[in-house]
Amino acid sequence: MKLETVEVRGAGSLDSALFDAFLLEDSAEYAVRRRPMVIVCPGGAYAFLSEREADRAAMQFCAMGYHAGVLRYSVAPSRYPAALLELGRAVLAVRNHAEAWNVDPDHIAVLGFSAGGHLAGSFCTQWDMPWVAQALGCASGQLRPNAMILCYPVVTAGRWCHEGSFVNLLGDDWRERKDALSLETLVRPSTPPAFLWHTAEDPAVPAQNSISMAAALAEQNVPVELHLFERGGHGLALADEMGKTASGGGVERSCQCWIGLLHAWLERWRTSR
Repeated sequence: MKLETVEVRGAGSLDSALFDAFLLEDSAEYAVRRRPMVIVCPGGAYAFLSEREADRAAMQFCAMGYHAGVLRYSVAPSRYPAALLELGRAVLAVRNHAEAWNVDPDHIAVLGFSAGGHLAGSFCTQWDMPWVAQALGCASGQLRPNAMILCYPVVTAGRWCHEGSFVNLLGDDWRERKDALSLETLVRPSTPPAFLWHTAEDPAVPAQNSISMAAALAEQNVPVELHLFERGGHGLALADEMGKTASGGGVERSCQCWIGLLHAWLERWRTSR
């Protein structure tokens, strides 16, 4: 495996903003020459980046035979749209290096956990807005993500809003600005196919966030798959023992199948051309 680190900083970025791409080695033994890429955006309420939702998650996709990367995007005191443009630079880097990195440029997925899900969803619903391409100095077509994966995401600015994420993303005037970034209102036919999962017991980001996003996608005829698990709290990541939090949480056996469900969905996506 090779590691490529890409600078994604721009105006308003923190110095720590980087994209780490984990690339499987090519070999004549493989029939597969070009592999999908999954870009992982960890959660953390736009206040920090959860390591439990970073490299270990990316390694799951490498084990599937995909390339994967982790976007270490800017958080507070950095404000919107710095992180969104950093994700755009990561997608652009993958497309620009597709040949050298043996990436299939038509199979680039963006995945986000919690607030990272809001970032992934923000980019996937705004990638073709003229201001995004203008800010990144490229054509909109170069930025299109081919799939969106949202894991217990922050979505809505309405009744089920996770206020802390919007405060950290937008600053003091967050109440006046939050509705413009309520993802269920931004879905359009150009939004890529989506896979979502959440737990009904989530005490921090209510399941209605994923439910409202899935409904908005279905209304726009965007292919969507939603899994709602009965049990489990917030921030489960892989939901296994090796990802247990220091306080003893983060383990829920009934949710551990989400990565297998996602793998099946990704394989259908990969072979559907």
